[in-house]
Amino acid sequence: MNTKSRTSRPVHRLAAALVLAAGSVTVATAATGPAQADTQVCDQFGSTTTPGGYVVQNNAWGTGSPQCVNQAGDGFQLTRADGSVPTNGAPKSYPSIFTGCHYTNCSPGTNLPKQIRTIGSVPSTIAYQYVGGAVYDAAYDIWLDPTPRKDGVNRTEIMIWLNRSGPIQPIGSKTGTASLAGHGWDVWRGGNGQNDVISYVAPSALTGLSFNVKEFIDAAVAQGLATADWYLTSVQAGFEPWQNGAGLAVTRFSASVN
Repeated sequence: MNTKSRTSRPVHRLAAALVLAAGSVTVATAATGPAQADTQVCDQFGSTTTPGGYVVQNNAWGTGSPQCVNQAGDGFQLTRADGSVPTNGAPKSYPSIFTGCHYTNCSPGTNLPKQIRTIGSVPSTIAYQYVGGAVYDAAYDIWLDPTPRKDGVNRTEIMIWLNRSGPIQPIGSKTGTASLAGHGWDVWRGGNGQNDVISYVAPSALTGLSFNVKEFIDAAVAQGLATADWYLTSVQAGFEPWQNGAGLAVTRFSASVN
């Protein structure tokens, strides 16, 4: 994910690559009823699977300070987010939930990667919970690549910022505005030395969104950031915190590729 002075993000991308090598350390909490117990993940690159078949990842790629996420249903809450990093650089982490494949970590039963030209729609619903006293963005990530990549850095990243708190901004510069998914967005474009990034920033905070991800993919194709022969590899929803962040949550996440 991106900030104005992020020039290289080896990154929550590389961090996620270490998930399988490092392993995930999870602690199941006690359940008080018949519902499935929540799972706490505190390993720097740990992950766990949700009942709906998504993956929640801690992905504290930019910090050595403790961070924990608590998976609850098809969502998660950032329960510990120690430390801070300068707001003119990269964030601390990208705790998130995703479907698809991210640095060899694939969600169970996913049909991704999938060639864009074969995709009819990608309906998705997300809901966020915000907190005060933190610097962060709430971002939905869409990853595209010329190959059906299940590992490594994808060529194009589409970011949708539903909220931002503090003196942060996407990578690159503002290039205009767009209307997608029933909302207006400020559009930013840039690159980090590894991939191209286009960011859609909500002018005011949105707490949720039900939309067709394909709208944003088609917009990227129209702007020359991908072609119909490329592949969608994953979609993700989470947070990039720079300072604090405990209490931030994705309370609902769903996505399917039709």
